[in-house]
Amino acid sequence: MADIIKEILKFLPENKISEASYEGANIVLYTKDREFFLNNTGAIKKVVDEFKKRIELRPDPKICIPKENAEKEIKKILPEDAGVSNIIFDEQRSMVVIEAEKPGLAIGKQGSLLKAIREHTLWVPLVRRTPAIRSQIIEDIRKVLYKHSEERKKFLDKTGHRIYDGWIREKKSEWVRLTMLGAGRQVGRSCLLLQTPESRILMDCGINVAGEGSEAYPYLDAPEFKIDQLDAVILTHAHLDHSGLVPYLFKYGYRGPVYCTEPTRDVAALLALDFIKIMKSENKDLVYGSDDVKEMVKHTICLDFEEVSDITPDVRLTLYNAGHILGSAMAHLHIGNGLHNLLYTGDLKFGKTILLDPAITQFPRLETVIMESTYGGRTCVLPPQKEQDDYLKKLIKDTIKRKGKVLMPVLGVGRAQDMLILIENMIRNKELEGIPVYIDGMVWDVTAIHTAYPEYLNSAIRKLIFHKDQNPFLNPVFKRIGSSKERMKLLEDHGPCVILATSGMLVGGPSVEYLRYLGDNPKNTLIFTCYQGPGSLGSRILHQGERELIFKSGKKTEVVPLKMEIARLEITDHSDRKQLMNFMFKLQPRPKKVIIQHGESSRVLDLSSSLHKQMRIETIAPKNLETVRIR
Repeated sequence: MADIIKEILKFLPENKISEASYEGANIVLYTKDREFFLNNTGAIKKVVDEFKKRIELRPDPKICIPKENAEKEIKKILPEDAGVSNIIFDEQRSMVVIEAEKPGLAIGKQGSLLKAIREHTLWVPLVRRTPAIRSQIIEDIRKVLYKHSEERKKFLDKTGHRIYDGWIREKKSEWVRLTMLGAGRQVGRSCLLLQTPESRILMDCGINVAGEGSEAYPYLDAPEFKIDQLDAVILTHAHLDHSGLVPYLFKYGYRGPVYCTEPTRDVAALLALDFIKIMKSENKDLVYGSDDVKEMVKHTICLDFEEVSDITPDVRLTLYNAGHILGSAMAHLHIGNGLHNLLYTGDLKFGKTILLDPAITQFPRLETVIMESTYGGRTCVLPPQKEQDDYLKKLIKDTIKRKGKVLMPVLGVGRAQDMLILIENMIRNKELEGIPVYIDGMVWDVTAIHTAYPEYLNSAIRKLIFHKDQNPFLNPVFKRIGSSKERMKLLEDHGPCVILATSGMLVGGPSVEYLRYLGDNPKNTLIFTCYQGPGSLGSRILHQGERELIFKSGKKTEVVPLKMEIARLEITDHSDRKQLMNFMFKLQPRPKKVIIQHGESSRVLDLSSSLHKQMRIETIAPKNLETVRIR
């Protein structure tokens, strides 16, 4: 593989390729020959068939027409109805990104308009949907990528060389080992180190937001982990307990790739910046800064679901839908030349939700599964969805009747959008009054990201988003709170309303501020909608009956008696016990070994025992810092 580009060039006409480079596992060829770019008579297809790699032909930047002229040509070619909102040029890669409200109209029948753009401008067009709600984070990420396009091109080429240039470690054994650096018999700080004969791969690197001191972070000081030997990071989804410490790796010198879906990259960056903001507001030492988040973005390689990509010389990665939150993925790793096949589920939902399709269960090959068990205990069986929808409706109606406010602490991504859609459905179907629903924290920004990636949502929601007048996220009942001044104005207003605010566990963020002001009024209602981590304020209220809240502001201490009604919705974007068991029974092919993690100790052990008894399969429930040989 070391000379794969040389071998590819042997299959192509002489003097047609001016430059060849890697973009991660992909191979990009540049040509100064206009005719060869527009029509290579199947030469590139033949090479792809021969080498079974993703190979792309682009025009050399020197033959592309100037940006200003290209933009005028593009605007002439595309119909006004397409609603083109932005045209961004990536000069280093000879690509132009066209944002349009109606991408289909910008592409044209069988790609006719894209073909016309290529012919008239010699730029490679890429059409994206304009988000229905403007997303500042998406705009900022694109600016970072284009501003550092030359640096990124070098990084992608370096990544490709690591993949294709052969082994750098002595092949001492065929062992494949997994070390739990976090989430071993606990929820939070997910972090798993995979060691193969050639590779060192980190799967997730999160924060336990309810943890204190060293309990909040993975064991990156473990003897097995050496940051200078790390080849790749795989990020399954954006929740802080899986993504929150990835920028920290860049603070300490990591400059390798982070693999995830595009929505995961965007939301993870947003949550990391919000985490920095909360740490500053609480006068805590910063774990990392915004420059480290920027480095993470620059070094992220985004993959679509079911896109196969080599990530090291002996590991091939494919991401599959996990059904948990927007862009959440299960990571399937093909290790060695058929040596071993591993599935890391991350957090999964094996059941259709209001937003997403259920997790995938069919895989090409499978020997070992690493599975979450957040709700893996035998008593963790959730009631029917309709029952919980009716309960939510009743709670909101009762609170409105007594002229109170409903406070719903939510996770910024996943649970918040579920709640928005549920409430919007009730209002649309006249089951609830059209009362205002206020959105605070990063919920609005994450919701905007949802509208940018409708292809990751289920077909019902996707169709609604495609039509502005039916887009549930654009319902006028939703009001954004964008500042502390607006927050105080809302709290001084005596009218009934629903407030969705982060964080979901009442660990920092605006939800704690609302609780401080609403907690002593029995007219108000506090509705928990997500998992409450041990030690969090949410857990102390819900499970330990804490009814006196202490708030510190500088030298002042305020005690607030908690008199509001407290309720819990038994719904989750995780699989409950029944769904986890069904997922394992339906997996094809059936694995030989299952490693259970990401759950409270009793639930991990319970699920592990049940799977062993019912499936006659080897199960392991490692603790943090334990290493398991999986082959």
